[in-house]
Amino acid sequence: MFEKIADRHKLILDYPASWWRNKWREALPAGNGEIGAAVYGAIHTETILLNHSRLWHLGEKGKLPDLSHTLEETRTMMDNEAFEEASWHLTNELKKTGYNSTLQSPLPLVDLMLKMDNEQGFTQYRRGLNMTTGEIAVTWKGEDTTYWRELFVSHAEDVLVYRIRADRQRAVNAEIGFALHPTDSVHLKDRYEEIARTTVIESKQPFIYFKATNDNGKTYGAVAIVRTDQGRCTSHEGVITCHDANEIEVQVKIFIEADGYTEKWHQLSEQLIASQKGYDALLQEHLVVYQPLYFSSDFRLSGQNSHESNEALLLQAYRSGAPHKLYEKLWAYGRYLFISGTSVAGQPFSMYGLWHGDYRLMWSHRMANENIQMMYWHVNVGGLTAYNQALADYYLGLIEDFRDNAQKLYGCRGIYIPAGTTPDIGTPNQIVPVIMNWTAAGGWLAEHFYQYYQFSGDETFLKEKALPFMKEVALFYQDFLVEQEDGYYRYYPSVSPENTPGNFMPDTSKPVAHPMPTAMNATMDFAVLKELLTNLVTASIHLDVYQADVAVWKGMLEKIPPYQITDTGALREWMGDRFEENEHHRHLSHLYPIFPGYEEEDELFQACRKAVQNRELGAQTGWSFAHMASIYARLEESDHALKSLEHLMRSCLLPNLYTLHNDWRNMGLTMDINTAPVQMDANLGIVNAIQEMLFFVSPKKIKLLPALPVTWEHGKVTDFHFCSGTCSFQWNQTERKFSVSITATRSTDIQVVMPAFADRYEWTEEAAITASDRVLHVKLPQGQTVDIYSI
Repeated sequence: MFEKIADRHKLILDYPASWWRNKWREALPAGNGEIGAAVYGAIHTETILLNHSRLWHLGEKGKLPDLSHTLEETRTMMDNEAFEEASWHLTNELKKTGYNSTLQSPLPLVDLMLKMDNEQGFTQYRRGLNMTTGEIAVTWKGEDTTYWRELFVSHAEDVLVYRIRADRQRAVNAEIGFALHPTDSVHLKDRYEEIARTTVIESKQPFIYFKATNDNGKTYGAVAIVRTDQGRCTSHEGVITCHDANEIEVQVKIFIEADGYTEKWHQLSEQLIASQKGYDALLQEHLVVYQPLYFSSDFRLSGQNSHESNEALLLQAYRSGAPHKLYEKLWAYGRYLFISGTSVAGQPFSMYGLWHGDYRLMWSHRMANENIQMMYWHVNVGGLTAYNQALADYYLGLIEDFRDNAQKLYGCRGIYIPAGTTPDIGTPNQIVPVIMNWTAAGGWLAEHFYQYYQFSGDETFLKEKALPFMKEVALFYQDFLVEQEDGYYRYYPSVSPENTPGNFMPDTSKPVAHPMPTAMNATMDFAVLKELLTNLVTASIHLDVYQADVAVWKGMLEKIPPYQITDTGALREWMGDRFEENEHHRHLSHLYPIFPGYEEEDELFQACRKAVQNRELGAQTGWSFAHMASIYARLEESDHALKSLEHLMRSCLLPNLYTLHNDWRNMGLTMDINTAPVQMDANLGIVNAIQEMLFFVSPKKIKLLPALPVTWEHGKVTDFHFCSGTCSFQWNQTERKFSVSITATRSTDIQVVMPAFADRYEWTEEAAITASDRVLHVKLPQGQTVDIYSI
């Protein structure tokens, strides 16, 4: 299958989706950022789950009461060391008002169903994903016939294209129809039945129609057209049955948020019948848009092309060490998921991508205390910087909710962003202290706004979107922070997501989620504040705007207390002696200064190294292993970065390479909870971790191969991006060889730290380079390329 495609660009599986009752978890995904398709891969009864990025349900937006008076009350309790009472004060006061706000959930749209006879059994079954094209294929051999099914979702047009064919004439027989996607949750039975009562499925050759009504009264649905090469088709009871065809092709279009459905059915039918393009022609149009995105960067470790299945590669990782091919595939697959699951002008990437398979899934909302940020860490280096615009526009679209939150919860100007949001709901919704008392989401998200500007050079975005957003975040801090007698700020209440200080953990062996997370002066809070204010000052001076505010922000920077270190030499998670470290936790937020931040002091690095080493293994998750790998890469600890990724591979990967929150098999590498939800933040966190191991980027410095594992003896990178250019490089550690080509997309003045395994370097003569040991100072005008190589 896909024999001509390099192994690192494809997934091959020996089994169909097999997670009982929830086969969507092991399906193969396709999508164009708006429409998602999850292919289960069964022979007799095939299911293709269809979703849309803007189809959500079950949300309720509450009207927030004014509880601004509670901030001083909470602080008085904390001053008197009534921390448990203070932790719950805002939460309990909000509950007393009867306030309720419920986040929306993504709504599965419909299943495209296919039935084919399989009376003779099968051999040579395989299913796969060609990431270079976005095509999914399923193939098997019957008694004397080989069959193929192929599918993609077009990036050029909003259409799903599906083809069934065989190697023998007149051998394709199939029944095709739509079905309302089922639920296996007893808690969702009523919602499923509510939708079922609104469902209409009809067929009128060559069309199949589906419609249902959402809880907002809007209709959504799909229209499919079925065409055949030879054979005959009949239409009956909502399905089309095809006999003796050489080939069957199905094209599907989707609609959402409509006032009715008959007009939409007619409109989409007209579009489908007017298009005479078949699978191959539509594929070529799709590739023109898709492939520049997928190939914006490339990474390889091995030249082998032995076409091993996912199952075989995962078994190797489980038994010994993860093979190079698995790292290659995971890097490419995370990027594939991202490109398929979001778009520049659409909704930001979600925890389930576009492949959610139930009506209310665990943690299916946008979560900004780690998860959504992790899903965007990789984009800039990987050449996908423009996708930051979807993230920025999403949060800017909720800005009025965020202003109301700041005023009514804390009596502050500016904005307060709750950790959890969904497309129409930016009001508080997770009414628990660990969420209600955490105020750093806006500052953390501001990093992504600012990095989009740094990598794109888009000053219009900086002036009109990034800086106004960042200023609103800073305005909240101006009102919220308390200056102490020593001249430094006290930040309280303060939460280090989602940890509780060790001396406030209950004395029990049973897992307790968040017993007392509300403390003072969390290191992360100050690191985010420091980064935000520094970027605001730099950008405002550059654009010559907000000059009166610049003086204020500079003054605020001087009031941020210095980081503190424990007796063991680790960076403190909370400043001061009142709150003890708690190493049995998955979050690593207090290491923000070095990652995702860019502070580089030697003493800080040593303290962060000790802090991450102190974290206990059995408390981790799939995403925390990805985060940990990125931190170790920043620390240039290649072995530990690699080990973190191997822990993830052995605990939280499904055969289709979806990442899970935790190991459902209880092998001791992750935290133990009763469910194991899909969480694609780790899929994308892996991409970033690998990039961090190979390429460190800050505005004024790049490091080449800063955390290269010894076992990655040779490899090649194409077009990793820094703020004003691209780097392509290759290495061979055994032969002590390295070469890099640096191209300036804008005027470039940057330090380049070369790998240590080669002794000396030379470069093309026309480049303006000065050298000091392994550090090169490179100046290039826009459009110029310099080649540097070891000798």
